[in-house]
Amino acid sequence: MTTVGVARDMPSHDNARLRDRFVDLRYYPIFLDLRDLPVLVVGAGKVALRKTRGLVDAGARVTVVALRQEPGFDSLPVRMVKRRFRVADMAGARLVFAATDDRRTNRRIAMAARSQGIFANIADSAEECGFIVPARVGRGDLQIAISTGGVSPRVAADLRRKLEKIL
Repeated sequence: MTTVGVARDMPSHDNARLRDRFVDLRYYPIFLDLRDLPVLVVGAGKVALRKTRGLVDAGARVTVVALRQEPGFDSLPVRMVKRRFRVADMAGARLVFAATDDRRTNRRIAMAARSQGIFANIADSAEECGFIVPARVGRGDLQIAISTGGVSPRVAADLRRKLEKIL
C-alpha cells in the first residue's frame, strides 16, 4: 500500500482520515519539461495523432514509427519512420507512447520500456503504463490536468469539456 504524505501537525484523527482516503493513489501528478527531448510514438492512428500533437506543442523531438499514418501527421514537425516497431527504436528515448491497434506490439513495447527503465504510456492498457496522460485544459500559462488514474478516461474528458466552457 502506498500512502500520501500527511502533515505532521494535524490531529491524528485527521491524519487517519486523509490516509484512508488516499491509500491506493497509484500515480504522482507531474508536469514535464519535454523541450528538445527525444520521445518515441509507436503507431500513427487517431490516438497517436492526438498524443503526438500534445508532445509537439510541448517542444519534444518526436519520432513516430508506423507502417501507415493519419493524414494529420503530414503537417507535424516529427520524424516519420514507415515500418514496424523495433526495440532498437527506443534507444535514447526519454518517453515512449505505444498507440498501435496491435495488442501484442503494445505489450512488447511496455515490456521493453520497463526493462530499459523508460517510462511508457500504453494506450490500450493502463496496467502496463509507467505513466498516464491526463485530460488537460490550458489557457495561456494556466494548465489544469484531470485524471481518474486510468480507470475512467471518459469522466476525465467530460470534466475537461466542462472546465473549457468555464474558462
